[in-house]
Amino acid sequence: MPALGMAQETGKLVRWFKREGETVTKGEPLMEVETDKATVEVESPASGTLAGITAPGGEDIAVGQPIAMILAAGESMPDAQPKAATAPPTEAATPAAETVQPQALQAVSSGRHSASPKARRLAEERGVDLSKVHGSGPGGAILEEDVLQAGDHPAAPGSGDPALWRAMAANVTRSWKEAPHFFVFREADAGALVEERHLAPQGVTYTDLLLRHVGEALVKHPRMNGGAQEVNIGLAVAVPDGLIVPVIHGVDRLSVEEIATRRKEVVERVRAGRMRAADVSGGTFTVSNLGMYDVDVFTAILAEGQAGILAVGRIADRVVARQGAAVVRPTMQMSLSSDHRHVDGARAAEFMQTLVALIEGSSS
Repeated sequence: MPALGMAQETGKLVRWFKREGETVTKGEPLMEVETDKATVEVESPASGTLAGITAPGGEDIAVGQPIAMILAAGESMPDAQPKAATAPPTEAATPAAETVQPQALQAVSSGRHSASPKARRLAEERGVDLSKVHGSGPGGAILEEDVLQAGDHPAAPGSGDPALWRAMAANVTRSWKEAPHFFVFREADAGALVEERHLAPQGVTYTDLLLRHVGEALVKHPRMNGGAQEVNIGLAVAVPDGLIVPVIHGVDRLSVEEIATRRKEVVERVRAGRMRAADVSGGTFTVSNLGMYDVDVFTAILAEGQAGILAVGRIADRVVARQGAAVVRPTMQMSLSSDHRHVDGARAAEFMQTLVALIEGSSS
């Protein structure tokens, strides 16, 4: 079971696209997995024959647990039974199907309930008694979602997917508590950006232009990109059941037209509930744009593991001072939320200085 997010502990195997014994090709859809954030298509990591499927559709499976094998030409399934002469006398030598239930019962009878570390921490924060929580994870393990349900954490009014909303609430709560946020605000003259938007090919939006400039700024300030070699920018997308942040990979190497194409494709997959594994993994920075809702300025909560998230407001005509005179110019306000464990105030200010210079000089 692949990890499709940093905080993911389990994944629900929705269905296999291939049957055992069928030939698979590297890169083609192999299975569909549902996490607390989205349902994604997982591609085959290799070419060969699908064999040894141990998990049918509909099961919740721990991340990292083997669920099938892909055999190359001439290969066969390994012997599933360990040799008695070499097998150590530990629980690991016992088949998983025989150990799951006894382990769960032993944990309960000893007074320590089977629960993930994050679920235990959340239970402690919320004062939830784990002995009264029904676990929905493998072997009855208690997960974060179970603790939230037991703690009577309500879904947002009108939310069609309470699990997605609870997961989002848990993620932002954890980030707000663990990451030392600080904020830098800047206003940029958007005149050049407006001009470029008018000259751009049909379908290119202000968001696409901003993504390109953010990518350029992150190359110049790699610490804000978490030190990653590739610039992969997450774009916050509102869906009826909450908020999903798909990732556009390699933004620094794309033209604005290519960025627009990638954005359209990934947003369409998000709204159709047909995302791929790469769509929700590998993000190094995030952009959240609420300008289309006439929001002027706001602050955003960091995504786990990232050093920064840029919150972008609308472009609006405002009175500003230019060479001692009051003039009306199209301007936009932005706030940068940063994790002080990764960057300090000076580095964040330098990043914003570079970004504003790119935005204001975008027509040149």
